[in-house]
Amino acid sequence: MKAADVPEPRTAAALAARRQRTEAALQRVREAIARLRREKAQVSVAAVARRADVSRTFLYDNPEARAGVASAMAEAGERRPQTLAAQNHKQEATWRERALNAEEGLKATHAEILVQRTRIGELLGQIRDLEAEWTKEAVQRITTENTTLKQRVRQLTTDNRTLDERLKAARSNLRFQDRRVADLEARIADPGSAT
Repeated sequence: MKAADVPEPRTAAALAARRQRTEAALQRVREAIARLRREKAQVSVAAVARRADVSRTFLYDNPEARAGVASAMAEAGERRPQTLAAQNHKQEATWRERALNAEEGLKATHAEILVQRTRIGELLGQIRDLEAEWTKEAVQRITTENTTLKQRVRQLTTDNRTLDERLKAARSNLRFQDRRVADLEARIADPGSAT
């Protein structure tokens, strides 16, 4: 025997443990079938899986378990519209369809991620381009100019208020002068009434 044909101790132990678990599951399946027969209960894949505490997949995948369930169902005279093989095929088709749908969704997601990464790269490039245009001196100069302009706006606002107040005072004086002129004109037109 070659050295490559001898399994490593870990592998051998794992294989032995797997065989032991499978054999224990098969024993539970046999006991569940026997109990169902004694109780004259309906023998089905779901009932055997529930009683034996195994998955339905185990019953479909393991040839010995599948044969045991099929013979128990045949002995009980229960005819299913679908045989275990047909159920297995149907279940396989469902899983295949789900896998294809998941694969299609995964492809769409990957395409969307690629589009988003491209867009993010473009935006980061634009940010770098904008940052490259503005040196520290230019930013400082613009900040200083902005501060100067704000001060100028405040000064112009104050000047505007002052001129507005002067305009109101001038209009008030003009109205007063208009009344005075009108009064003087009335006196000149009627010299007798003034005395």
